[in-house]
Amino acid sequence: MSAETTATTSGTRDAGRAQIHNPVLPGFHPDPSILRVGTDYYIATSTFEWFPGVRLHHSTDLVTWRPLRGALTETRLLDLTGTGDSCGVWAPNLTYAHGQFHLLYTNVATFAGGYWDPQNYLVTAPRIDGPWSDPVVLHGRGFDASLFHDDDGTTWMLSMIADSRPGRDRFAGISIQQYDREARRLVGPERMIFQGTSAGMTEAPNLYRKDGWYLLVTAEGGTNWEHQVTVARSSTLHGPYLADPHGPLLSSYGNPELVLQKAGHGSLVSTPAGEWYLAHLVGRPYTTRGRCVLGRETALQEVHWTEDGWPRIRGGVPAEVVDAPTSLTSGWQGEAGASPAEPVDDVDDFDSAELGVDWATLRRPATPDWVDLASRPSHLRIHGGRSPMNRHRPSLVARRVTARRCTFETVMEFTPRNYRQLAGIGAYYNTRNWYHLHVTAEDDGTPVLGLLACDTGTVSVVPGVRTEVRDPRIGLRVTFDGPSLTFAYAVDPALAHWQAAGPVLDATTLSDEYAATKIEGEPEVWGFTGAFAGLWVQDLGAEGGYADFDSATYRTL
Repeated sequence: MSAETTATTSGTRDAGRAQIHNPVLPGFHPDPSILRVGTDYYIATSTFEWFPGVRLHHSTDLVTWRPLRGALTETRLLDLTGTGDSCGVWAPNLTYAHGQFHLLYTNVATFAGGYWDPQNYLVTAPRIDGPWSDPVVLHGRGFDASLFHDDDGTTWMLSMIADSRPGRDRFAGISIQQYDREARRLVGPERMIFQGTSAGMTEAPNLYRKDGWYLLVTAEGGTNWEHQVTVARSSTLHGPYLADPHGPLLSSYGNPELVLQKAGHGSLVSTPAGEWYLAHLVGRPYTTRGRCVLGRETALQEVHWTEDGWPRIRGGVPAEVVDAPTSLTSGWQGEAGASPAEPVDDVDDFDSAELGVDWATLRRPATPDWVDLASRPSHLRIHGGRSPMNRHRPSLVARRVTARRCTFETVMEFTPRNYRQLAGIGAYYNTRNWYHLHVTAEDDGTPVLGLLACDTGTVSVVPGVRTEVRDPRIGLRVTFDGPSLTFAYAVDPALAHWQAAGPVLDATTLSDEYAATKIEGEPEVWGFTGAFAGLWVQDLGAEGGYADFDSATYRTL
């Protein structure tokens, strides 16, 4: 199961050039770190509590993006056991130097009460597909860490510095310290080089060198409507860094009419011809400053430079359509002959020996002891896990929701022993906000179809769904239609006649905004992920329950 995200070649900006359509990575793809190696471009994005840790995409043109397997695929590299909602992998940084890919990432333990416990790790690999080295443990002073490889051969680690003391600015500024590649450790003094602008919440540092300047790109304003990309520069590595007097490089703030909101958290890349682009996150609310069910997504903007060396983006706001590199003409069809953007129609018949690149698993890697593609040919057998509220050993195999209107359906075979065994499909945001259409058993052993809803931690039975299931083979479907969510099932021999399962539900509960936590005296804490649709099996009594899935189909409408 795989999909490509392709930019449209139609537009109004430059009839002679191909164009990029934003977001280039729709759905939950936040905090992009963009990198070019030769003629290959890569983007790494945050994954939080989901495996594989650090999602990777590849392009040769900035127009078409192909998903790769995630970088952190095993507990040797990442342990998410018990990880809280929206904790885990924050803001990875991908660089290339001295013949090695360097991947720096933070595993955040909490963000309650002003604490983050952000442990930073570094892995390296000779190729983007690995093998990745054992992690090097670096400092835990703050998150959003990055590496800068200077022209003199030295390497430096930057990060925001977290100050958990009550009454202090939780975002204390940006620090830098040298990293010794041979010793694989930080050396020398730590220096604070930038404390941000009046926008506050300074984070996500990325450092570049251009035309004699050190350019420091940061995110400010918090990852919500006030988010922005700030640029500061210095003639020396350790500063002082002075912010661009023109103001932020990019922000949606003050322009609620824009489709792309929350613009911020950016990183720069140049093409072989010397053209520059900014990769950054955005959100697409369903109403003006409403809820973003698709989460924070990745977009690209073209960057131009002033005569005195400052970067600029047209209007300082995110555009939906952007000129592609000049080497691509308007007839360009994308990488490997891909066609312009069109509805996605992904069917996975589970014929491969491993999960496709668009699947993700919750809090644990897809190991054969519970994700079994071998026992029954052309089927995915999922061995049941713990409850939906539990942060240890869940059995949810899901994919990102990437469009306002889409469907996800499956053909499942399942015979539950008792009410402690449930299997079906889920529409999932976190442990406190989800829906689960499932087959389970009544007290007398009769298999039945049911629908559970969890709203801010309160679980309820959706009425009008309970139906006896006479055949273990059943079709299940969830449909996202903007703010509306519906479930359906099919039990006829061809599984072609779908029947509604329950009423129209609220899809917007599966959003960062709905998951926000407000505690008096503390900054508002947002969720950071996005909606998923997937295959969910629970075996609450640890009695060996499993379900077989014959196929899974994701379609955008």
